[in-house]
Amino acid sequence: MPTAQKGNKVQVHYTGKLDDGTVFDSSQGGEPLEFTVGDGQVIPGFENGVEGMEIGQTKTVNIPVEQAYGPHQPDGVFDVDRSELPPDMPLEIGLRLQSRHSSGRLIEVTVTAIDDEKVKMDANHPLAGKALTFDIELVAIV
Repeated sequence: MPTAQKGNKVQVHYTGKLDDGTVFDSSQGGEPLEFTVGDGQVIPGFENGVEGMEIGQTKTVNIPVEQAYGPHQPDGVFDVDRSELPPDMPLEIGLRLQSRHSSGRLIEVTVTAIDDEKVKMDANHPLAGKALTFDIELVAIV
């Protein structure tokens, strides 16, 4: 039976969990995730876990921080003066926004704290600094 190799387009069902068992994402009940192995479309640990799987095979892959979204970078956390934000913007902790980096590119940020003067934002991926576990089923090699 063929196995998933670099360059193959694959379809997988998955459930992603944190160390405490909390499910943060799942394709179960929906369409399988489709990606090309080796193209960097998914985190390295997930991609490595799929490589070598046979169609119909299931496995659990434990992904360390370095093979997931990397460590949480303190320099990705910054304050913005409330006066720089639209006055009618409904702010709440956990809100995801797009911001323009000083380099000009758009980045996603999460509001982590709010006071009368400042809004603290975190440009790290929400799963940065976390080891992840994925239950993976290889559905197809397209």
